[in-house]
Amino acid sequence: MFTIEHEFDATIITLIDEGDAPQREDVTVQAFESEITVEQWDPRTDKVNRISFSPEQLRDLAAALNLPEGTYRSAP
Repeated sequence: MFTIEHEFDATIITLIDEGDAPQREDVTVQAFESEITVEQWDPRTDKVNRISFSPEQLRDLAAALNLPEGTYRSAP
């Protein structure tokens, strides 16, 4: 399950793990014009883990999910 919210400066997508145990904490994706952040609460450390992508990195990640093993360079 997931939700999508449109804020003033970002689109926020929340991914909710409804699968079989063990379930994971929700993942929040915030898409801004210049960066995309992915956040997930870690109950072991009592902190939010965050990673930021440039729009180009996110595009490359999406492409990589559908490619075989190898080294690639995206078109400019």
